[in-house]
Amino acid sequence: MIAVHHQVVRSALVLLAASFAARAQQPEPAKQVFTDGQAQVVDAFSNPRDWIRHQLWVETDFDSDGDGKKDRMHVDVTRPAQTDTEGLKVPVIYETSPYFAGTGGLAKEFFWNPEHELGAKPPKRPPMPPIAFRKGRGMIANSEVQTWVPRGFAVVHSSSPGTGLSQGCPTVGGDNESLAPKAVIDWLNGRAPGFTAPAGGEPVTAAWCTGKVGMIGTSYNGTLPLAAATTGVEGLEAIVPIAPNTSYYHYYRSNGLVRHPGGYMGEDIDVLYDFINSGDPSKRDYCNEKVREQELQKHQDRITGDWNGFWAGRDYLLDLGPMKAATLMSHAFNDWNVMPEHSVRIYAALKQKGVPCIAFFHQESHGGPPPLALVNRWFTRFLCGVENGVESGPRSWIVREDDRRSNPTAYPDYPHPDAVATELHPGKGGAAVGGLGADRLPEQGKETLVDDVAFDGAKLAQAAKSEHRLLYATPPLVAPLHLSGTARLRIRMACSKPATNLSIWIVSLPWTDGATITDNVITRGWADPQNRTSLEKSEPLKPGTFVDLAFDLQPDDQVIAAGERIGLMVFASDRDFTLWPKAGTKLTVDLDGTALELPVVGGREALDAALGTKR
Repeated sequence: MIAVHHQVVRSALVLLAASFAARAQQPEPAKQVFTDGQAQVVDAFSNPRDWIRHQLWVETDFDSDGDGKKDRMHVDVTRPAQTDTEGLKVPVIYETSPYFAGTGGLAKEFFWNPEHELGAKPPKRPPMPPIAFRKGRGMIANSEVQTWVPRGFAVVHSSSPGTGLSQGCPTVGGDNESLAPKAVIDWLNGRAPGFTAPAGGEPVTAAWCTGKVGMIGTSYNGTLPLAAATTGVEGLEAIVPIAPNTSYYHYYRSNGLVRHPGGYMGEDIDVLYDFINSGDPSKRDYCNEKVREQELQKHQDRITGDWNGFWAGRDYLLDLGPMKAATLMSHAFNDWNVMPEHSVRIYAALKQKGVPCIAFFHQESHGGPPPLALVNRWFTRFLCGVENGVESGPRSWIVREDDRRSNPTAYPDYPHPDAVATELHPGKGGAAVGGLGADRLPEQGKETLVDDVAFDGAKLAQAAKSEHRLLYATPPLVAPLHLSGTARLRIRMACSKPATNLSIWIVSLPWTDGATITDNVITRGWADPQNRTSLEKSEPLKPGTFVDLAFDLQPDDQVIAAGERIGLMVFASDRDFTLWPKAGTKLTVDLDGTALELPVVGGREALDAALGTKR
C-alpha cells in the first residue's frame, strides 16, 4: 500500500509539473503598461494587421431632419485584437467632426461681401455649391489611431449630424451637436443602441469598452469635446480641446461689432453651415430651410452685431453647469482665427467650478496640440486611473517665444499670479508716434484720424506718419517686460457719423523687416461704440458727441524684449477683420480720457524697471 501511495504522489507531481510547464509556455494576456505616469506602446497592440476595425450607426434621442425617426450617427471603431481574443476591455479616445466627409469651397463669392456701410443691409450672399455626397463611404478617419491603439486604447470617430453618413441637420452649435457625441458615449457605456446600418441593421454593442472615454480634437473638432462635456454625460472622463470655438458670437462678433475670423473675410455662421453640409442630399432642402434660413440667417444679425438669444444658445460658457470632465485646454496666443479668449474664458470658469483643468498655450497660430507626453499623462490619469499627479502639478504650461512647442515652461497658473493690471497713458502726437507712459500727463488734448479701409493694420503700424491711425509708444524698454493676461482699453471718443468700426492693436516697435504680423502684434481687439452700454442693444452715436467705452483685448502671455517699444494703435476699419465702409469717417480721441491697462507680471514696479523710470 505504501508503494502504491508513492506511485500516486509521483504521478501527481509529474502531472503538476507538466501543467506548470504548459502554463509557462502560454503568453501572459496583453495589457496596458505605464511608465512615469504614461501609457506605453505595447508590442502586442502594435501590429495594424491585427487591429479590429468596424463601423456602425448609433441611435440618438433626437430627430433633427424632420423625418419622424431618431437620427443615427455614423461611427467607426479601431481597437486591439485582444478585445475579441482575450476579452480585454480598453478605454477610448474619441474624435468627432463635421469635416470628415469633405467640405465646401472657399471661393469668396459664396462669402458675405464686407464692402458696405455700417448699419446697412448687406448684399445678398449666394449659397455654396452642394458638397458631393459619399454614399459608399466606409471607415471615417485614421486620426489618433497610430498614437493610441498601440498604447492599449480603442479609437472612435463619428461624423457630426447632417455630415457624411450621419443623419440629421448641421446646426453649427445647436443642441444636436452636443447630444450626438453624448449618444456615442452612451453607446460605449451600454446605454444607447448601435446598429450595423443607418436603418434597421443588427445590434452592435461595445462590451470591449471600460466605459472610460476621452475626447480630443482641433478647431471645430476641439469645440465638440466641450459640447459633449456640457451634457454631463457619464463616462466622458477627460477632454483635450485644441483651439476650440467656445462661443459663436465671440467667433463672428466682437463687443457688438461684426468681425470676421482671421483669414476668412466675409464668413459668418451661415457660411460655415454651407461649408459642412455634406450629409444626405434628400434631407438638404429641409435642413437648408429649417436651419440656414429660419434660424441662422434670421437671427445672426449682420446689421447691428448685437448679442441675442440665438447667440446665447451657441455659447458653451453658459452651459457648463453639468460639466465634470477633466479638461486640458490648448490654444495659441497668435491664433487670429479662433482667438485665445475662447479657451481662456472656459479655463477660468472651470477653475471656479472646481473641475480638474490645466492650460497649455503656445506662441504660434491656429491649432497646435500640447506635447504628447502631457496629453498622455492627462488621459492616463483620468481614463486609466493612474495617479501620476498631472492635475496637481503646474496649472499652466506656456511655450516661451524662442522655444519649441515640445518644450513649454511651467507656471503656477494662467494668468500668472503676479500679473497686475497696470495703466499706460497716451501722449499727444499720435499722427506720427505719440508717447505712452505710466504717468498721466496733463492736458494732452484731442486727436483725430480718418477711416480708410484701403490701409491694412500692418501698413498703418509701420507708417512713420498717417492720418488714418493714431499711434502711441513707450520708450525702448531697458529690461524685458512679461505680460500675462488680458489687456483692457478705456477710451473717450467722438465720431462724425452715427456708426464706426473701432480697432485696437498693441504692437512691438520697431516693426521687424520682413516680419509676419505675429512677430510684431502683441494683441488686438475690436468694438462697436454703439454697444458701449449694452451688447444687446445698439445706441447710435451722435456725431461730434464724446462717449466713453471700455473693452477687453485678446488674452496673451508674452515677454517683450529689451530694446522694443510697446505701441498702442487706434484706428477704425480693420481690413482683415471688420466691414469695409467708404473712407472718410472721422474719429476723435480724447487722450485725457483714454488709458490702456496691461497685465504686467510684477505690476507697476516691473513696468517702471522695464521703462527705466523712477518714482
